[in-house]
This record gives sequence, structure tokens and C-alpha cells, in this order.
Amino acid sequence: MMFSKNCAESGNVGGRVPDYLLPPRAPNVLAYGVGVDSTALLVELEARGEKPDLVITADTGVEKPATYEYLDVIRPWMAARGIPFEIVRYQPRRFKHWPPYYSLLEMALTNATLPSKSLGGSSCSLKYKKSPQDAFLKTWQPAVDAWARDQKVTRLIGFDAGKRDTLRYTHAVKIDDPLYDYRYPLREWGMDREACERRIAAAGLPVPPKSSCWFCIGMTPPEVRDLPVWCLRLIVLVEARAAPRLHTVEGLWRKSTRARPGRMTDFIRHERLLPAEDIDQIISEAPLDLIRFQDVAASIPVNERPTMRSWIERFNAAVPASQRPRLAA
Repeated sequence: MMFSKNCAESGNVGGRVPDYLLPPRAPNVLAYGVGVDSTALLVELEARGEKPDLVITADTGVEKPATYEYLDVIRPWMAARGIPFEIVRYQPRRFKHWPPYYSLLEMALTNATLPSKSLGGSSCSLKYKKSPQDAFLKTWQPAVDAWARDQKVTRLIGFDAGKRDTLRYTHAVKIDDPLYDYRYPLREWGMDREACERRIAAAGLPVPPKSSCWFCIGMTPPEVRDLPVWCLRLIVLVEARAAPRLHTVEGLWRKSTRARPGRMTDFIRHERLLPAEDIDQIISEAPLDLIRFQDVAASIPVNERPTMRSWIERFNAAVPASQRPRLAA
């Protein structure tokens, strides 16, 4: 009888616990890749009154130029709707005798290697995308509070209902994470990629380009053809720098096929996207200059060393100022 009396006095009808006595709900976070699927997911969630508590993007430092341009569109859109947005980046801590580096490109040039996907792995995505998001969320107070209540944070993932993402979903759904629940709303709603494009356009937004690093193995020949000169020059440099250590792959595209060569440099040369003499000069001179730079940097105390970015900026000085890259802040 005491329980019923207390329920009645508190407005609890039928033994139902009032909402104000329930613990706060766990927050939800949208992992935003600035591509078609995740943009459609963001737009549709907002339209349904289910705005994420946080939208988070991991910047590898080498996203396609059009992706950075799209951030100038979608960031104000989110701000106008009160949707919190964070950009995070992987932060290496130890540089040994190397100049400090902070992007996937800088890592590849420092270590004379290719992104792991070109070598048959996937650690570049884990290190430069998932890891910095995890690190940020461990300091994000709503997540910290939820974990203190033994709740899991919900991660919203933009896998669509198409065939390709079905394969990715089938693998991801098997993962049991002690900190996160994963939700795939596009699949719940039956939205494939074409539906995602239509949804974005219906919201009055431009459809973003495919999101990827500009020297990723997933770049298609037409996408490489559309890259600006500064990207093409750096692709040649990356392959030239890594060449002495490559034994099982040819270059960024791994192996030659009927559709494309294993080296993006060969495609750039064949398509005349850069003058042949420029390609030859980069291959013969730039890697040696980079090695000399690293040797000098090794003799300087780490807190005073020039960064790898400073060398890249000098390399990019060969391109007219108006055509140089927009570097991440």
C-alpha cells in the first residue's frame, strides 16, 4: 500500500515511473564522413526531429578538395539548426628522429610507404578515422556521464541499403562494443544510394562528392583525372618515395589491371595530366631532397624541429599560389 500511495502522490498512475525520475537517455553521435550516405542520414534525422547530440568528422588531412569545400556548405547548415559539430584528427605523440607529421600524407612521406589500403591492409582508416573519434568521445562529457550510468553511447552509421553497404553492414553488425551501440538508420528506412542523393537534393543542398582521400586506392581513373595539379604532383612524389621499399605492389593502385596501371604515376603520365619533364624531375630530385631534410631534422631537438608540412609547403611552391592546396587548420 505504501508503494501505491507514493505513486499517487507523485502523479505516478498505474505504477509507471514518471519521465523526470528516469535517468537521462544516452547520447547519440553521428559519424560523418562528408559523403552522400552520411549527409542524407544527417538531413533525414533532422527532418524527423531526431537531431544527433553530436556530429563528428575525422579529417585525415588528405580528403579530396571537393570534400573540404562541402564542409563550407554543411557546417553552416548544421549551425543554423543547433547541431553540434566537431572535426578531429589523429595526433601522433612520438617522432623519434623524424620531423613531426600530422596527416596521412605526411606519415607516408616520412616513412617512405603507401597508405595501408594500397598494401592490402586497413590501418589507415582505423588510425586516422576511428581512433581520433574514439579519443575525442572519451573526453566528451555527455559520453562520460552516460558511461558512468552504465549506458552505451549510440553511434549512428551511414551504411545505406544498397548491395555494397550490405556487405559492410554484415561485417560491422557482428562487433560487440562495450562502450557503444551501433545504429544504421538508412538501412532501417530502406534508403539506397540513389534515395540518399534524392533526399539531399530535396533538402535544397548540393549532393556531395564521393568521400575519400585523394591518393586512396579507391580513387577511380576519372576521379584522378579531375584532381588539381598539386594533388597529382604529390601522388607522383608519394609513389617515388615509397618505390625502393615496394616488393609486392606496384603503387597506390597496387597491381595493374586492364582498367588501370598499378601506379597512379603511370596513369598521370599516360594521360598527360602533368608534363613528362615535371614527373621525371619529381621522381629524380624530390625524394632525395626529402631525405636530406629528414637527416637535418634528426639533429634538431624535437620541440624545435621543422614539421613535415613545412617541407611539403616548399614542394608545393612550384604550383601557382592560387592553385595550391587548402591546408587543414
